[in-house]
Formats: sequence, C-alpha cells, structure tokens
Amino acid sequence: MSLAGAARGSAGRGPRAGIVADLRARAARTGRRVAFPETGDPRTLDAVRGMVAGAIVAPVLVLDAAQPATHDGVRAFAQSLAVPVVEPGPGGALATAMELARAGEVDACVAGAAHTTAAVLRAALRIVGKAPGARVVSSAFYMIVSRPDGDGSEDMITFTDCAVVPEPTPDQLADIAIAAARDRVRVVGDTPRVAFLSYSTYGSGGPNAPAVVRVREALALARQRAPEVLMDGELQGDAAVVAAVAERKGSAGAVAGHANVLVFPSLDAGNIAYKLVERLGGAVAIGPILQGLARPCADLSRGAGPDDIINAAAVTALLAAAPTSRWGEMHR
Repeated sequence: MSLAGAARGSAGRGPRAGIVADLRARAARTGRRVAFPETGDPRTLDAVRGMVAGAIVAPVLVLDAAQPATHDGVRAFAQSLAVPVVEPGPGGALATAMELARAGEVDACVAGAAHTTAAVLRAALRIVGKAPGARVVSSAFYMIVSRPDGDGSEDMITFTDCAVVPEPTPDQLADIAIAAARDRVRVVGDTPRVAFLSYSTYGSGGPNAPAVVRVREALALARQRAPEVLMDGELQGDAAVVAAVAERKGSAGAVAGHANVLVFPSLDAGNIAYKLVERLGGAVAIGPILQGLARPCADLSRGAGPDDIINAAAVTALLAAAPTSRWGEMHR
C-alpha cells in the first residue's frame, strides 16, 4: 500500500491531511485499547476527546486521584475504561499504564507529553520489557514529507533512531534498521527500502574514515540478519532520496534514490534532522514510536499537541494489531 499523494493534520487540506486521515481510519478498524497516563495534561484530554469522537482508538485513562475535577470532566466523555493509579509516587500513573500494557489489559501506551524521555524509557524497560530476542530499544519517527523528486507527491518516511541511542555501535545500528523496517511494514504496509546514512556515498568521504566504516559494518550485519530486506549504504542524504542524485553518484538502485527508511548514524544526526525537516520543511512528525519493546509504546515530545498525540496513538494501534511474531524472525 502506498501513502504517496494522500496532508497536514486531520483538519487540514491536501495530501498530508489525506495521509493522516488514512492512518487514523486504519487504526480505527483495529479496535485497539491504548493507555494514557497523563490525564492531568489538557493536551492529552483534548486528544482523548478527538479519539473518542472519531473512534480512532479506545482510550484507557489512568486517573490520578489528586486531580478529581479533571477526572469528572474525563468521565463525562470517555467511552472506555478509566482506572485508578495503583503505584504510589509521582510516576505512579505512568507505571500503572505500563503495567496495563505488560499484562495485556491494553494494547499499547502513549506518554511523554508531561514526562521526560528518560522517565518513559525507564518505565517501559522496567515494566513492559524488551520483545523476545530484542537486543536494543530504539525509536522511529514517521515523517509525512514531500518527495524531493519534483512530482509533488508526498509519502511517509521512517527516520530512525532520533530519540534513544546516542552513539549506536554497528551491532545496535543494524538492529535499529531491522526494527524500523519491520515496524514500517506494520504501520505503512509498503516495502521498506532502508538507507544507512553517512556524510559519504560509497567511500566518497574517505573509505577508511571511522564513521564510514562503522556504517558499512552496520549494513553488513543487517544484511546477514535480515537478507530479505532491501538495504543500501553508506549513502548521503540526497543520494538516498533523490533518484537523479543517486544516478550521478553511481549509487542508483532499488534503495538509493528511493529510500523510505532513513537510518541515521547517531542520535545527534537523527534528532537534528527530524526537527529541521518538521520545522523548516513543514513535515508532519509522528512519534517517537519506541522499537524493540514487548508492547507498542510511544514516547511523545513534550511539545506535542493533541493531533500529535492522536497520530502517535494511531501508530501504536496499528503496531498492536499486526500479526505478532518473534523478534528473531528478522534476525536470522
């Protein structure tokens, strides 16, 4: 399934609204239950109202007894389960939401609007845990962008890792790439074309430079573990996504010039890239969605708005609805 040509926010117009609407409609068909531990945050409550109105997911609200007025408002419109905090302390609601996910009482958890990434990750790792066979937990953003080939089409591009692993080793980078490819199939439904990014294309920046060697080693490991996935590297950003540039640089192929999964060599590179593409390029950034956990979880940016929360919940619902399989099936 291609999302090309389909725009910004569900209330907007044009192709990006179509991509977002399609994402939410597919999530609605899954009927998945998603826990929200930040019911004291008005953005979360606005998002929950939108999810209930559109039947996008069934929100499960973890209520903090210290905010009874807010809870009265929540109960007035919520159509699904509201549960009390069962763990004491300031992180009790987050821990409760993760416990619901671990136990299978909900299908996913969305947090981060009012919690730091460190807090969300700690709770997810301690309570939900890694997926069977997973060696690293990472993240991905699903970026709705204009394709740079000049035809005006738009698509959803995976950026990984932009939020979790600061300096991934080649082994970690390989696992991050495979996780992103696997999840893209579940979220977008098309064929992943994975580009390992660098400042160099096929040695143009110095074939023996340590940073280039590290990316090449990661690509080799990923190909060993998931030979069925289309991958290429090392590629500069333009060679990865612009066919004409890939041809000029001698890297044209199934991936180069057509990549839809961009694997960044470091957290610096990934985080900077997604924020610039979002803020200067007008892209819609959905995520970060955590990869490698036993249950789908999203770690929102603390700058997230209601639409961002709804979109992240939709992605976690699609991940939860996909046929389950052991992590090792893509790590042969």
